[in-house]
Amino acid sequence: MLCGGVVGFERQIRGKPAGIRTNILICLGTAIFVQLGATFGGMNTDPTRVLGQLVTGIGFLGAGVIIARGGHVKGVTSAAVIWTLAGIGAMIGFGRFAPAIALAVVTVGILTGIELLEAGVRRLRSGEHAHGDNSTSGEE
Repeated sequence: MLCGGVVGFERQIRGKPAGIRTNILICLGTAIFVQLGATFGGMNTDPTRVLGQLVTGIGFLGAGVIIARGGHVKGVTSAAVIWTLAGIGAMIGFGRFAPAIALAVVTVGILTGIELLEAGVRRLRSGEHAHGDNSTSGEE
């Protein structure tokens, strides 16, 4: 719940389609299914088969947030976040708590850090200068 909540908070404050509740439930649900698969494993079972089924199901869920309108595709990052959270949830289900928390923090870092980088690139492409220099000739 903590990992999904941390990532979900970042998505929520940015107004993205999958917010806190959705991200917590994705992480929690994945952890539950993986834990069940690992718990009920026996001689003739393979708990990794649960992972394969989860990847398919989460892919379907992620596809549901992708929207194509007028030649523009939206929601791909949200779909990727859903997929990543399922992986984090799987780690939790297998008892790998520290790496799961670290990956949740890294995920938020990627989402915020890359957005800052993209904003900087947009400013550079539009000709805005950090020092307020509005000259267009490049000569001094």
